[in-house]
Amino acid sequence: MASNILGKISKERTVSAIIIVIAALVSILPGGIILAAVLYVISMIGFLELTKACGVREGQKPNALEIAGIAVITCYYFILYFMQSASYAVMAILLAMIAIMSVYVFGFPKYHANQVMNAYFALIYAPVMLSFVFLTRELENGIYLVWMIFISSWISDTFAYLTGVMIGRHKLAPVLSPKKSIEGSVGGIVGAALFGVLFGAYLDSTLGQEQYVVILAVVGGVGSVISQVGDLAASAIKRNHEIKDYGKLIPGHGGIMDRFDSVIFTAPITYFLITILMNGHG
Repeated sequence: MASNILGKISKERTVSAIIIVIAALVSILPGGIILAAVLYVISMIGFLELTKACGVREGQKPNALEIAGIAVITCYYFILYFMQSASYAVMAILLAMIAIMSVYVFGFPKYHANQVMNAYFALIYAPVMLSFVFLTRELENGIYLVWMIFISSWISDTFAYLTGVMIGRHKLAPVLSPKKSIEGSVGGIVGAALFGVLFGAYLDSTLGQEQYVVILAVVGGVGSVISQVGDLAASAIKRNHEIKDYGKLIPGHGGIMDRFDSVIFTAPITYFLITILMNGHG
Protein backbone atom coordinates (compact mmCIF):
# COMPACT_ATOMS: atom_id res chain seq x y z
CA MET A 1 0.00 0.00 0.00
CA ALA A 2 2.76 2.43 1.02
CA SER A 3 4.76 1.61 -2.11
CA ASN A 4 1.71 2.33 -4.28
CA ILE A 5 1.22 5.72 -2.62
CA LEU A 6 4.91 6.60 -3.01
CA GLY A 7 4.79 5.49 -6.63
CA LYS A 8 1.78 7.71 -7.28
CA ILE A 9 3.46 10.70 -5.64
CA SER A 10 6.65 10.10 -7.64
CA LYS A 11 4.65 9.90 -10.86
CA GLU A 12 2.77 13.08 -10.00
CA ARG A 13 6.02 14.91 -9.24
CA THR A 14 7.56 13.78 -12.53
CA VAL A 15 4.55 14.81 -14.63
CA SER A 16 4.28 18.14 -12.82
CA ALA A 17 8.01 18.79 -13.29
CA ILE A 18 7.74 18.13 -17.03
CA ILE A 19 4.77 20.50 -17.31
CA ILE A 20 6.67 23.18 -15.38
CA VAL A 21 9.69 22.87 -17.70
CA ILE A 22 7.45 23.14 -20.77
CA ALA A 23 5.68 26.17 -19.27
CA ALA A 24 9.08 27.77 -18.57
CA LEU A 25 10.17 27.26 -22.16
CA VAL A 26 6.92 28.58 -23.60
CA SER A 27 7.04 31.74 -21.48
CA ILE A 28 10.76 32.50 -21.21
CA LEU A 29 11.78 31.97 -24.84
CA PRO A 30 9.43 34.63 -26.25
CA GLY A 31 9.87 36.82 -23.16
CA GLY A 32 8.11 40.18 -23.22
CA ILE A 33 4.48 40.41 -22.24
CA ILE A 34 4.02 36.62 -22.20
CA LEU A 35 6.71 36.14 -19.55
CA ALA A 36 5.53 39.18 -17.59
CA ALA A 37 1.96 37.84 -17.57
CA VAL A 38 3.03 34.36 -16.43
CA LEU A 39 5.20 35.78 -13.65
CA TYR A 40 2.35 38.07 -12.61
CA VAL A 41 0.00 35.11 -12.16
CA ILE A 42 2.63 33.02 -10.35
CA SER A 43 3.50 35.97 -8.11
CA MET A 44 -0.13 36.60 -7.26
CA ILE A 45 -0.66 32.97 -6.24
CA GLY A 46 2.59 32.91 -4.26
CA PHE A 47 1.60 36.12 -2.47
CA LEU A 48 -1.78 34.70 -1.43
CA GLU A 49 -0.17 31.41 -0.33
CA LEU A 50 2.19 33.35 1.91
CA THR A 51 -0.43 35.67 3.38
CA LYS A 52 -2.56 32.66 4.24
CA ALA A 53 0.38 30.75 5.76
CA CYS A 54 1.59 33.75 7.76
CA GLY A 55 -1.79 34.60 9.24
CA VAL A 56 -2.54 37.78 7.32
CA ARG A 57 -5.88 36.29 6.31
CA GLU A 58 -8.19 35.29 9.14
CA GLY A 59 -11.15 34.05 7.08
CA GLN A 60 -11.62 32.36 3.73
CA LYS A 61 -11.81 35.53 1.62
CA PRO A 62 -8.93 37.97 1.00
CA ASN A 63 -9.01 40.94 3.38
CA ALA A 64 -8.17 44.59 2.73
CA LEU A 65 -4.43 44.04 3.28
CA GLU A 66 -4.38 41.30 0.65
CA ILE A 67 -6.51 43.34 -1.76
CA ALA A 68 -4.08 46.23 -1.37
CA GLY A 69 -1.25 43.79 -2.06
CA ILE A 70 -2.99 42.49 -5.19
CA ALA A 71 -3.43 46.06 -6.44
CA VAL A 72 0.24 46.83 -5.76
CA ILE A 73 1.39 43.65 -7.54
CA THR A 74 -0.71 44.60 -10.56
CA CYS A 75 0.78 48.10 -10.68
CA TYR A 76 4.26 46.72 -10.03
CA TYR A 77 4.18 44.36 -13.01
CA PHE A 78 2.66 47.06 -15.19
CA ILE A 79 5.55 49.38 -14.31
CA LEU A 80 8.06 46.54 -14.67
CA TYR A 81 6.91 45.62 -18.17
CA PHE A 82 6.85 49.15 -19.54
CA MET A 83 9.91 50.53 -17.69
CA GLN A 84 12.04 47.36 -17.46
CA SER A 85 14.20 48.90 -14.77
CA ALA A 86 15.21 47.81 -11.28
CA SER A 87 15.14 51.49 -10.23
CA TYR A 88 11.43 51.77 -10.95
CA ALA A 89 10.98 48.47 -9.15
CA VAL A 90 12.45 50.03 -6.00
CA MET A 91 10.03 52.95 -6.34
CA ALA A 92 7.12 50.51 -6.57
CA ILE A 93 8.35 48.68 -3.46
CA LEU A 94 8.33 51.92 -1.47
CA LEU A 95 4.86 52.81 -2.72
CA ALA A 96 3.72 49.33 -1.69
CA MET A 97 4.71 50.09 1.89
CA ILE A 98 2.67 53.29 1.82
CA ALA A 99 -0.36 51.47 0.37
CA ILE A 100 -0.32 48.71 2.97
CA MET A 101 0.32 51.13 5.84
CA SER A 102 -2.64 53.21 4.62
CA VAL A 103 -4.91 50.20 5.02
CA TYR A 104 -3.47 49.66 8.49
CA VAL A 105 -3.93 53.27 9.57
CA PHE A 106 -7.43 53.88 8.22
CA GLY A 107 -8.65 50.45 9.27
CA PHE A 108 -7.16 50.62 12.77
CA PRO A 109 -7.55 48.63 14.97
CA LYS A 110 -8.94 45.98 12.64
CA TYR A 111 -5.50 44.68 11.66
CA HIS A 112 -2.58 43.85 13.93
CA ALA A 113 0.92 45.13 13.19
CA ASN A 114 2.09 41.54 12.63
CA GLN A 115 -0.46 41.13 9.83
CA VAL A 116 0.76 44.34 8.19
CA MET A 117 4.41 43.31 8.36
CA ASN A 118 3.63 39.83 7.06
CA ALA A 119 1.59 41.26 4.18
CA TYR A 120 4.51 43.46 3.14
CA PHE A 121 6.93 40.57 3.62
CA ALA A 122 4.79 38.37 1.33
CA LEU A 123 4.71 41.14 -1.26
CA ILE A 124 8.51 41.34 -1.42
CA TYR A 125 9.16 37.62 -1.03
CA ALA A 126 7.27 36.25 -4.01
CA PRO A 127 6.18 38.99 -6.46
CA VAL A 128 9.18 41.32 -6.29
CA MET A 129 11.91 38.69 -6.12
CA LEU A 130 10.34 36.59 -8.89
CA SER A 131 10.12 39.66 -11.14
CA PHE A 132 13.90 39.47 -11.57
CA VAL A 133 13.32 36.51 -13.89
CA PHE A 134 11.79 39.06 -16.27
CA LEU A 135 14.54 41.63 -15.70
CA THR A 136 17.23 39.01 -16.35
CA ARG A 137 15.47 37.93 -19.55
CA GLU A 138 15.50 41.56 -20.71
CA LEU A 139 19.29 41.89 -20.33
CA GLU A 140 21.57 41.70 -23.37
CA ASN A 141 21.68 38.01 -24.31
CA GLY A 142 19.08 37.53 -21.60
CA ILE A 143 17.40 34.77 -23.60
CA TYR A 144 20.44 32.66 -22.65
CA LEU A 145 21.46 34.17 -19.30
CA VAL A 146 18.03 33.80 -17.70
CA TRP A 147 18.54 30.02 -17.56
CA MET A 148 21.27 30.52 -14.95
CA ILE A 149 18.45 31.22 -12.49
CA PHE A 150 17.24 27.66 -12.93
CA ILE A 151 20.71 26.14 -13.18
CA SER A 152 21.53 27.77 -9.84
CA SER A 153 18.41 26.33 -8.25
CA TRP A 154 17.07 23.17 -9.88
CA ILE A 155 20.40 21.81 -11.17
CA SER A 156 21.97 22.61 -7.80
CA ASP A 157 19.13 20.79 -6.05
CA THR A 158 19.64 17.72 -8.24
CA PHE A 159 23.39 17.56 -7.58
CA ALA A 160 22.86 18.19 -3.87
CA TYR A 161 20.40 15.31 -3.70
CA LEU A 162 22.64 12.87 -5.61
CA THR A 163 25.74 13.81 -3.63
CA GLY A 164 23.84 13.59 -0.36
CA VAL A 165 22.53 10.12 -1.20
CA MET A 166 26.01 8.86 -2.13
CA ILE A 167 28.27 10.40 0.51
CA GLY A 168 26.09 12.55 2.80
CA ARG A 169 27.10 12.11 6.44
CA HIS A 170 26.88 15.45 8.25
CA LYS A 171 23.53 17.22 8.69
CA LEU A 172 23.24 20.68 7.16
CA ALA A 173 20.09 21.83 9.00
CA PRO A 174 18.93 18.91 11.16
CA VAL A 175 15.83 20.64 12.53
CA LEU A 176 14.58 22.20 9.30
CA SER A 177 15.53 19.48 6.84
CA PRO A 178 17.01 16.31 8.39
CA LYS A 179 17.76 14.74 4.99
CA LYS A 180 20.00 17.55 3.74
CA SER A 181 23.72 17.12 4.32
CA ILE A 182 26.77 19.38 4.20
CA GLU A 183 28.28 17.05 1.58
CA GLY A 184 25.13 17.36 -0.51
CA SER A 185 25.23 21.14 -0.19
CA VAL A 186 28.83 21.25 -1.44
CA GLY A 187 27.90 18.88 -4.25
CA GLY A 188 25.10 21.23 -5.29
CA ILE A 189 27.44 24.23 -5.33
CA VAL A 190 30.09 22.41 -7.35
CA GLY A 191 27.50 20.98 -9.73
CA ALA A 192 25.89 24.36 -10.41
CA ALA A 193 29.31 25.99 -10.89
CA LEU A 194 30.34 23.26 -13.35
CA PHE A 195 27.11 23.68 -15.29
CA GLY A 196 27.86 27.41 -15.32
CA VAL A 197 31.29 26.69 -16.84
CA LEU A 198 29.79 24.43 -19.52
CA PHE A 199 26.99 26.85 -20.29
CA GLY A 200 29.46 29.74 -20.38
CA ALA A 201 31.71 27.85 -22.81
CA TYR A 202 28.67 27.18 -25.01
CA LEU A 203 27.70 30.86 -24.99
CA ASP A 204 31.25 32.01 -25.76
CA SER A 205 31.33 29.63 -28.69
CA THR A 206 27.85 30.55 -29.91
CA LEU A 207 28.13 34.31 -29.46
CA GLY A 208 31.79 34.58 -30.43
CA GLN A 209 32.83 36.06 -27.09
CA GLU A 210 35.29 35.19 -24.33
CA GLN A 211 33.71 36.30 -21.11
CA TYR A 212 31.01 33.95 -19.91
CA VAL A 213 32.89 30.93 -18.54
CA VAL A 214 34.20 32.55 -15.36
CA ILE A 215 31.16 34.81 -14.92
CA LEU A 216 28.63 31.99 -15.12
CA ALA A 217 30.78 29.72 -12.93
CA VAL A 218 30.58 32.38 -10.21
CA VAL A 219 26.86 32.93 -10.81
CA GLY A 220 26.22 29.18 -10.62
CA GLY A 221 28.22 28.66 -7.43
CA VAL A 222 26.93 31.71 -5.56
CA GLY A 223 23.41 31.10 -6.87
CA SER A 224 23.52 27.56 -5.52
CA VAL A 225 24.35 28.80 -2.03
CA ILE A 226 21.50 31.32 -2.19
CA SER A 227 19.06 28.75 -3.59
CA GLN A 228 19.74 26.44 -0.65
CA VAL A 229 19.07 29.30 1.75
CA GLY A 230 15.82 29.97 -0.12
CA ASP A 231 14.77 26.33 0.17
CA LEU A 232 15.45 26.25 3.89
CA ALA A 233 13.82 29.64 4.45
CA ALA A 234 10.55 28.43 2.92
CA SER A 235 10.75 25.32 5.10
CA ALA A 236 11.37 27.42 8.21
CA ILE A 237 8.22 29.46 7.56
CA LYS A 238 6.19 26.26 7.17
CA ARG A 239 7.62 24.87 10.40
CA ASN A 240 6.82 28.09 12.29
CA HIS A 241 3.22 27.98 11.09
CA GLU A 242 2.89 24.19 11.31
CA ILE A 243 1.84 23.53 7.71
CA LYS A 244 3.04 20.79 5.37
CA ASP A 245 2.66 22.64 2.05
CA TYR A 246 1.80 26.16 0.99
CA GLY A 247 -0.89 24.90 -1.38
CA LYS A 248 -2.10 22.07 -3.59
CA LEU A 249 -1.82 23.72 -7.01
CA ILE A 250 1.02 21.52 -8.30
CA PRO A 251 0.40 17.78 -7.78
CA GLY A 252 3.31 16.09 -5.99
CA HIS A 253 4.97 19.43 -5.18
CA GLY A 254 2.45 21.53 -3.26
CA GLY A 255 1.96 25.20 -4.01
CA ILE A 256 3.88 27.84 -5.92
CA MET A 257 6.00 28.60 -2.86
CA ASP A 258 6.88 24.91 -2.47
CA ARG A 259 8.11 24.58 -6.05
CA PHE A 260 9.70 27.99 -6.61
CA ASP A 261 11.22 28.56 -3.16
CA SER A 262 14.81 28.41 -4.43
CA VAL A 263 14.11 30.18 -7.75
CA ILE A 264 12.66 33.12 -5.81
CA PHE A 265 16.04 33.63 -4.12
CA THR A 266 18.27 32.96 -7.12
CA ALA A 267 16.43 35.30 -9.52
CA PRO A 268 17.57 38.65 -8.01
CA ILE A 269 21.03 37.32 -7.15
CA THR A 270 21.52 36.11 -10.72
CA TYR A 271 20.38 39.43 -12.14
CA PHE A 272 22.67 41.55 -9.98
CA LEU A 273 25.68 39.23 -10.26
CA ILE A 274 25.47 39.15 -14.05
CA THR A 275 25.00 42.92 -14.19
CA ILE A 276 27.93 43.63 -11.88
CA LEU A 277 30.30 41.04 -13.34
CA MET A 278 29.51 41.98 -16.93
CA ASN A 279 30.16 45.65 -16.18
CA GLY A 280 33.37 44.75 -14.37
CA HIS A 281 34.51 42.60 -17.28
CA GLY A 282 33.75 45.32 -19.79
